[in-house]
Amino acid sequence: MQTWTELKEIQPLAGQMLVNSFKKNRISHAYLFQGPEGTGKREASILFTKGLFCEQLDGAEPCHQCRNCIRIDSGNHPDVHWIEPDGQSIKKEQILHLQKEFTYTGMESNQKVYVVVDADKMTTNASNRLLKFLEEPTQQTTAMLLTENGQALLNTIRSRCQLLAFQPLPPHRLQQKLSSEGVSESNARLLSALTNDLTEALDMNKDEWFANARKLVIQLIEVLQSKPNEVLLFVNHQWMPHFKERDQMQQGLDLLVLWFQDLINQFVGREEEVVFVQEREKREQASMQWSRQTATDQLSHILEAKRKINQNVHPTLVMEQLTLYLKR
Repeated sequence: MQTWTELKEIQPLAGQMLVNSFKKNRISHAYLFQGPEGTGKREASILFTKGLFCEQLDGAEPCHQCRNCIRIDSGNHPDVHWIEPDGQSIKKEQILHLQKEFTYTGMESNQKVYVVVDADKMTTNASNRLLKFLEEPTQQTTAMLLTENGQALLNTIRSRCQLLAFQPLPPHRLQQKLSSEGVSESNARLLSALTNDLTEALDMNKDEWFANARKLVIQLIEVLQSKPNEVLLFVNHQWMPHFKERDQMQQGLDLLVLWFQDLINQFVGREEEVVFVQEREKREQASMQWSRQTATDQLSHILEAKRKINQNVHPTLVMEQLTLYLKR
């Protein structure tokens, strides 16, 4: 994401508010970017930081080519500091180190920026240290706190920041964006149903593992339809070797959920909601074999399997039980 125009396509309100900060020369000393993963918070913080340091700024648009822009992209600008969780949390020592850095004069100007990623993961001591830092801002210090869970921050920290809410990317908008990036219509539909994170969707589109996962879901449906007595063999020899980790298993089940949702959408005449657009013939065959009620029941069993995976039930056992339900 290289321009404010691109950011405003997915976050019109937050993007415009940040652009207005430049146009009206009203840069706040602290911002809180709050919203789900993949909604452009990090990209916005980079664009905003470039706007503060760019040597060839055009309105609010950075050039991306000057020395400062290049160093910000590489994470090597001496007056830009990123704080990210050290393990599971952001610790007091990290904030103390930041405060120490900010006691020194700027290396090249008086402007300094710090970005706290996953700010909700600060320990209590770290939060209290940051609060003191926010209470005594220097004129040319800008803080950006990025979080998926703003309610987990101290109210006193929230009150000292300008809050910008980053909204989940609507599926149709993500689908359009993916298509503009050269993703096929069928993949764009599927990916926008699985995630609202543009970067994650683009990575999945190029991922051979994901492409094979999609094929295995369709193969499982074919086995259930034509060779139900071989389904356990398929699960143990084809499915489980591919979906080795719990998060991979969840993604496989997510794809299976979408396939059965497509089948139900076909039953009720909502073709425009179908995700597996290339599998029309297989859905028509399935609709002759399974009723709408059966498809609904099967969908419930898949969702129950997802819950069991989250509860650390053995994945192979979960999948074997699920396929026994699905073949009925």
